[in-house]
Amino acid sequence: MFTTGKIIFAGVFVLIFFIAMFWSYQKDKQINKIHFNGASKTLIYIILVLGVLFLFVKLRHYL
Repeated sequence: MFTTGKIIFAGVFVLIFFIAMFWSYQKDKQINKIHFNGASKTLIYIILVLGVLFLFVKLRHYL
């Protein structure tokens, strides 16, 4: 199913993809600090709300 050529292509593709993503992130790091100042707090609040909803759905069975 997987030939040697396909495995080599996939490995090279993944390697180049991660290098490009890292380079792009490093390039935009300073700009992101300016434009997305409170994004981490928003992400934490969303995760907390989803966690509370998950617990409510799971615990609703026992109430």
